[in-house]
Amino acid sequence: MKLFFSPGACSLAPHIALQEANLAYEAIAAPTKTHTLADGTDYYTINPLGYVPLLVLDDGRQLREVQAIVQYIADLAPASGLAPANGTYARYKLQEWLSFIATELHKGCFAALFAPAMPAEGKEQAKTRLLARLQWLDAELGSQPYLMGDTFTVADGYLFVVLNWARLVGVDVSAFATLKAFMDQVRARPAVKAALRAEGLLK
Repeated sequence: MKLFFSPGACSLAPHIALQEANLAYEAIAAPTKTHTLADGTDYYTINPLGYVPLLVLDDGRQLREVQAIVQYIADLAPASGLAPANGTYARYKLQEWLSFIATELHKGCFAALFAPAMPAEGKEQAKTRLLARLQWLDAELGSQPYLMGDTFTVADGYLFVVLNWARLVGVDVSAFATLKAFMDQVRARPAVKAALRAEGLLK
């Protein structure tokens, strides 16, 4: 398999999942600013949408979108525990978390904060919305180590990636002690360190 990624972008979530699942893959940097691969290839010729992540399977088929890719990876390695079994209530709770992270945090808040053309008033509204979501999330986590309880899943990897963006957009999340503990715990995982290192985000 080939994972096309941009360092620190949402593609870091499937990168973490691949490491956690201990699957063989090739990571290929696809910078979202230049859309030019290291060998000079125009990334748009591979993915016409131009964004990451993109997972290319061994047979050439492609998967886009974080939520789909990480669940596919998890199902390739069921023993990893990265996702509950299909058809169970727990699996739908995982999908609920993935949807929340994608729509309420990633696209619903951070996308606006990263947008250069977004007016200051719009960014302030996005920050207010983000902090409200994070306050709820901090309480929801409670004393459990991960979103689904005691087991690390692909949703935790995605949340870790998204929350790492807070400092990049000037949002102070230091007041959320539970989320800080979550971030520290996820960051310490060997597979997470390996993914960060592979993307040049950790020395």
